[in-house]
Amino acid sequence: MTHAAWRRWLPLATLLSCLLPAGTGAQGTNAKALADARAWLSRIHAAASSGNYHGTMVFSAGGALSSSRVWHYCVGDQTYEKLETLDGRQQRIVRHNDAVHTLWPQSRLAVVEKREALAAWSTTPQRVDPKALDQYELRPNGAARVAGREATVFVLEPRDALRYAQRLWADQATGLMLRADVIGPGTGQPVLESTAFSEIEVDVEPQPQAVLQTLRKLDDYRVVRPQQKRTTLEAEGWVLAKPVSGFHLAGCLNRGMETTGETDPVLQAVFSDGLTHVSVFLEPYRPQHHRREVQARQGATATVTRRHGEHWVTAVGDVPPATLQLFADAIERRR
Repeated sequence: MTHAAWRRWLPLATLLSCLLPAGTGAQGTNAKALADARAWLSRIHAAASSGNYHGTMVFSAGGALSSSRVWHYCVGDQTYEKLETLDGRQQRIVRHNDAVHTLWPQSRLAVVEKREALAAWSTTPQRVDPKALDQYELRPNGAARVAGREATVFVLEPRDALRYAQRLWADQATGLMLRADVIGPGTGQPVLESTAFSEIEVDVEPQPQAVLQTLRKLDDYRVVRPQQKRTTLEAEGWVLAKPVSGFHLAGCLNRGMETTGETDPVLQAVFSDGLTHVSVFLEPYRPQHHRREVQARQGATATVTRRHGEHWVTAVGDVPPATLQLFADAIERRR
């Protein structure tokens, strides 16, 4: 599983708990079924935020598979999380409350960031658009088994072509999310990417020290703490001239890029539709680095780049490339 996929998985349950504000209805959906679904989403949120579990998670996209070991423990108001990749390039992600360490053992590099300043900071409940159901219809989708456990299935169906559907499996016993698929449009609704537990133990005894011991072995690591500063598009001389339907600006950040060897900060603007996010990165144009404009997709994650005068625009998100193109075309420089 990629770092980006892990960041998407962690906040998803928190997002879901906010998708159905009190008094919201969805046309054509049975009221009782909707109420039951809302109760399930609250259980998903509670299980993700306060549950103790560990297991193996498998990520698949574009025919490629990767797997990781996952630990999640809560002790009082303290949260401990760890992810360790089992194949490909070695990577470990350790979180204690808001401090996130991303470790690369082969290159002996450790990147330390504050979670609230990461790309996904806007996934906290107070940052979620309360009108998310304007963009998605929520409906039950039966039951199934995941990792040997009985699960209830839900689908979030988009109301337009600017975003993807998602199918979710929630553990019937605990409410923990066991699997999440991003579904593409078209005949047969292909699964663009899937993240699922292949095996999991829930309600385990928390072992916070087993998570933190990884951080006690960094003496020979190069520790990088990228500078991050909250800002606004307007303060940096930019504006989204034409809003993209259903998305709002969740936050803006100046990020240092010490890990890439570049000294100029990169401006990152995060847009949300209440469930998924799009990041727009703005940086000085460098001919030796920015050779050509591209439009690409791997799994559910698309990337669009383009030159904007003396700047380079990169839009990334789990949305169709055409949606990212709208963002790239709408961003304008304002002195």
